[in-house]
Amino acid sequence: MVEETHSTGGVGTVGIVGTGTMGAAMADVLRPHHRLVVWDVDEASVRRQEAAGSVVAADVAELTAEADVVLLSLPGPDVVRKVVAGERGVLAAAGAPGVIADLSTVDPGTARAMATAAAEIGVGYLDAPVLGRPHRCGAWTLPVGGTEDDLAFARPVLEKVAARVIRVGDVGAASILKLLNNLMFGAINAITAETMATAERLGLDPQTYYSTLADSGAASVSNLFREIAPKIANRDWSPAFTVDLLAKDNRLGLAVIEEAGITAPVARAVVGLNEEGRSAGLGALDTSALVQLFEGVEREG
Repeated sequence: MVEETHSTGGVGTVGIVGTGTMGAAMADVLRPHHRLVVWDVDEASVRRQEAAGSVVAADVAELTAEADVVLLSLPGPDVVRKVVAGERGVLAAAGAPGVIADLSTVDPGTARAMATAAAEIGVGYLDAPVLGRPHRCGAWTLPVGGTEDDLAFARPVLEKVAARVIRVGDVGAASILKLLNNLMFGAINAITAETMATAERLGLDPQTYYSTLADSGAASVSNLFREIAPKIANRDWSPAFTVDLLAKDNRLGLAVIEEAGITAPVARAVVGLNEEGRSAGLGALDTSALVQLFEGVEREG
């Protein structure tokens, strides 16, 4: 059952663990409305937060002791498990938040395991991965897995970073939705890279190729195409979303599909291309950089 409702109200202190690209975007939106306590392993990241007015915690335990709601914005399942249930994680701290909301992209098994561990000490848990690009924070959509009560507690915070907060089921359901979405992202990214390289090889100007299609009304044109095709044409590899992160998400997505007993040739091809990009040294670049795999190189397969 899908539920979309809206709420007003407030939570005193919000903690954010992970102030990279997405976490920093959330902090900027939340800071005017809540006392904000942050922590990240990256010193430069937290110093930027401190300069902007966030309180920087010494560690996860200190953040947890002060926060009513803890938001996680972390790179993957292993880090989430360590931050939530590790020896010095959120659940081991002296104080406990009302709800942990994980906005990272992880597998549903990790989300469910962390929710179970949280429930043992009376802490609510939501998986609420982001649908949206960093610069759109405030207008994101958040699919949410978890109980209605836990969502009601965290909703006043979540509704500040997202225009739509939609309960899609129990914990784990939102992670499944996000992983399937990111497989679609991977497929669109891959075919955009492939066709942009092909167009240039066949004598079409890349700028002309994308601008003609982007404004054509053709059913094949997506918002992602409109975003990454200009980056390819302009050779702009500054990362909105890195190849490394896409590769991680797509591996997790493929595993979910295969666990369901479904043959997934397109997902397999996307995962393979991402891994080829990582092997070619493109991992830290924007996903649009995968076009380099098709430019002037004979590829196997």
